[in-house]
Amino acid sequence: MSSWIFPYIKQHFTLSSTSILFQSERIIVFRRKKMKTFGFVASMALMFMSWANGHEDLNMTELPYNYGDAEYGISGRPLMVGLTLIYGAAAKGAVCLDGSLPGYHLHRGYGSGANSWLIQLEGGGWCDTIRNCVYRKKTRRGSSTYMERQIPFTGILSNKAAENPDFFNWNRVKIRYCDGASFSGDSQNEAAQLYFRGQRIWSAAMEELMSKGMRYANQALLSGCSAGGVASMLHCDEFRNLFSGYTRVKCLSDGGMFLDAMDVSGGRTLRRMFRGVVNLQGVQKNLPGSCTSHLNPTLCFFPQHIIGTVRTPLFLVNAAYDTWQVLASLAPPSADPRGYWSRCRKNHAYCTAPQINFLQDFRYQMLRALTSFSRSSKNGLFINSCFSHCQTERQDTWFAPMSPHIGNKGIAESVGNWYFNRGGAKAIDCPYPCDNTCHNLAFR
Repeated sequence: MSSWIFPYIKQHFTLSSTSILFQSERIIVFRRKKMKTFGFVASMALMFMSWANGHEDLNMTELPYNYGDAEYGISGRPLMVGLTLIYGAAAKGAVCLDGSLPGYHLHRGYGSGANSWLIQLEGGGWCDTIRNCVYRKKTRRGSSTYMERQIPFTGILSNKAAENPDFFNWNRVKIRYCDGASFSGDSQNEAAQLYFRGQRIWSAAMEELMSKGMRYANQALLSGCSAGGVASMLHCDEFRNLFSGYTRVKCLSDGGMFLDAMDVSGGRTLRRMFRGVVNLQGVQKNLPGSCTSHLNPTLCFFPQHIIGTVRTPLFLVNAAYDTWQVLASLAPPSADPRGYWSRCRKNHAYCTAPQINFLQDFRYQMLRALTSFSRSSKNGLFINSCFSHCQTERQDTWFAPMSPHIGNKGIAESVGNWYFNRGGAKAIDCPYPCDNTCHNLAFR
């Protein structure tokens, strides 16, 4: 296996129709054309499942593509970018869960993008109990000791105009996620030797990047996927305040619209998890005061109660049937002890009519939560009726010949049109199963 592939994951995949099927040692990606098999995967699906307190911590932020096959929208080997640790962070108490230094990956821009900056906040779930956080601090999601020293920059981070037409030559940064509270906690647990310092990591990273030239930016975009998408909303206005009024500053959240929705048992699985995160990690003090002044802090960690407080232009990319939420929030095993949802939750093709109706109601809740947000001319959105999660980091969904579309526009074009004020900033798909451009995810 090539050195630039994460050595601890050995996986292969086969292409055929329109889904991506995960197994323990194999990834099968279905497309709409003929089957192809590739001997290696460049950007792995690091699907990390832990069965703790009845929920899965599913990290689907890095998903499979084949490099070197133009048919799939990817040209040649991916750009590999090294990890930089923030050595001044420890003095500020800005450390990962285990006390190690936080880090980021930076690839410099050039030409017309030399003074433009794209910051991406990494995702990867949350930890809501001491037990979960102790486990997490021994992984790359809680310690820089376990982080990859190089990662591929693909999708919105790609350095190729053919893969990332609007942002390829910008300064592009991926800030690693090692706190477990969407870069927003500020507390610690001495007995368990846990440091909940997400807010300080955010501040230290911004200070570091400003010193690296970001203070001269004439354009800036803060983005994030999943838990990083929540963080991009929480920190959006803070990011805006770093720059002068002459800098164009906007924010993008991908797969971050987590809803306070009822699960299949009538409970609130995700609310329970978020309550643990907010209380354990001291998140309350860093939530918008305009929300916590009239709502419980736990509710203010849900994006549906955050987006109305964000003053900076914000774009939302989200699958209407978000795979992470189906698996870990709507139909987790804890809410389905008899396993009625065991097949449907992993693969929508096995869902019964009543189950599809339940998922259609979830889509309706999402659209209803976005009603006021979508009325603002400064905001944008791309809500496709797919079973997916995080679509801006993956090349096959961000920008490729057969990437997902709503109407005649894909995700990259829609985001670019919004950022550069080229029009067409809002797109909402028709309900499932009308969209045949989806790259759906399925699990085994």
